[in-house]
Amino acid sequence: MTLTKTKIHITGMHCEGCTNRVSNVLNKLKGVRTSEVSLEDEQAVVQFDQDQTGFSQMKEAIEKAGYEAQLANNK
Repeated sequence: MTLTKTKIHITGMHCEGCTNRVSNVLNKLKGVRTSEVSLEDEQAVVQFDQDQTGFSQMKEAIEKAGYEAQLANNK
């Protein structure tokens, strides 16, 4: 198991319900350990097992939920 943390920039969220929805779809993915979604920062910080999932699966799940996703600057 290789745990990795990444930031995903998310556009289209406008309320706490949106952040909850994004968090729920991320947490349902196999390998995702934690997700912290911020409406104010328009991003999610996700800790995941890279042997089980990756950014492409997270992006697909977020976009299926109705939002846009791209890798954020991980500074």
